[in-house]
Amino acid sequence: MYKNHFGLNEAPFRITPHTGRFFAGAQRGAMLEALLYAIQHDEGIVRVTGEVGTGKTMLCRMLLDQLPEAVQTIYIANPSLTPQALLEVLRDELQVPAGEPGRLLRALEAALIERHAAGRKVVVIIDEAHAMPRESLEQIRLLSNLETSTHKLLQIALFGQPELNEMLAEPGMRSLRERITQSFELKPLAQVDIAAYLDFRLRAAGYKGPALFADAHMGLLARASRGLTRRLNILADKALLAAFADNTHTITPAHIRAAVLDAQFADSNAARRHRLVAVTAIALLVTLGLGVWLVRQDGRTPASETPPATPDTRAATPKTLVPAATVSAAPTPPAPVTPQSAISSAETPALGPLALALLDSSRKQMEMIPGTQWFIQLRSSPAKDALALEAFIAAARKYLQADLLQLYVARESPGTQIGVVYGPFADSVSAQRTLEKLPPWVRAHGAFLRRYQSLR
Repeated sequence: MYKNHFGLNEAPFRITPHTGRFFAGAQRGAMLEALLYAIQHDEGIVRVTGEVGTGKTMLCRMLLDQLPEAVQTIYIANPSLTPQALLEVLRDELQVPAGEPGRLLRALEAALIERHAAGRKVVVIIDEAHAMPRESLEQIRLLSNLETSTHKLLQIALFGQPELNEMLAEPGMRSLRERITQSFELKPLAQVDIAAYLDFRLRAAGYKGPALFADAHMGLLARASRGLTRRLNILADKALLAAFADNTHTITPAHIRAAVLDAQFADSNAARRHRLVAVTAIALLVTLGLGVWLVRQDGRTPASETPPATPDTRAATPKTLVPAATVSAAPTPPAPVTPQSAISSAETPALGPLALALLDSSRKQMEMIPGTQWFIQLRSSPAKDALALEAFIAAARKYLQADLLQLYVARESPGTQIGVVYGPFADSVSAQRTLEKLPPWVRAHGAFLRRYQSLR
């Protein structure tokens, strides 16, 4: 929605790996060159590890693109293969005829020798190698033994998360570990590299204006993203949405904070603090509630609430049980539960300013509309996606008739939903005609017709 707003040719921060958007900074370009050299010079097994979201798959795709045509590449994206299934994949890729199962490894070796004699190399690139069964990793070791007197017949590159290092550190993996000749670690971006990365992605998408993300933003982005490129893409995309919703071309810290809140990264410091506070509060409430319940079940007050006897009366005063009814007030009857419609919901979720204003006006307007009239349901999304909702409303107000836009709140499983509707229309025919004329990006959310009666 914000491409035209910022003068972009395409979305700049998609998380799908796109080799045309490879960022060569922060040693990524140098690592790619080192990988190309290692694979083309018979370095045996090469290992690349990095945290989730550091760009391993992008580096893997770049390696596939940059290897010369004389190198035959076998890319394995699903590493959870048994040893036999792994050999079958190689057989298919090398076009080895099916034969006796016990002679498959010998047939693969013959096919590799034939390619080596023709001056061709074969490289197996395994993505997500940390998910491989240990038996399959042992099969990788056996495959690495295929060689002539001077050259390896099969080059192998393992890409995986840090768990791959832990697996290879096990005593049973010693033989495979000693065959790894080159190891690379793909680290998160440092704060000084984040600005260059974001600007590179924007320029590659056609942006020609001044820098959108100022140096003052980098600390906040670095903390929230932990330098992971996937998270940076998500945060930058949401920050652009927030600026678009504000109808400004300047990214502010407020837009980035809104993006961080909307992203809801599970391991962020703020999320951990909120969880800790919530768990502590719940524990206290449960403890207090359990204490009151036990007192009422026991039929007596806690010892701390019983006044101590004085020395003069302690012996003469008999110990008696005090009924709970004499020390506690009568229980308050529960408040009557009144059904609430989606239109007149008393509870308002945390939304952006555009959504809050529209929700307030919609409640008053929709109460007056007869239930027999029709509206177009433009979209329904979780209330927690407040930033995306703000951007959608801002765009819809520009391209649709603003006074026909309405919001409602629906409490459904698994959480509160916000519906965006367009109406009213006197009958379904006029509503259908309007629906067919809506912009494609509006209809893409699954627009359909409903009666107002359905919201009551």
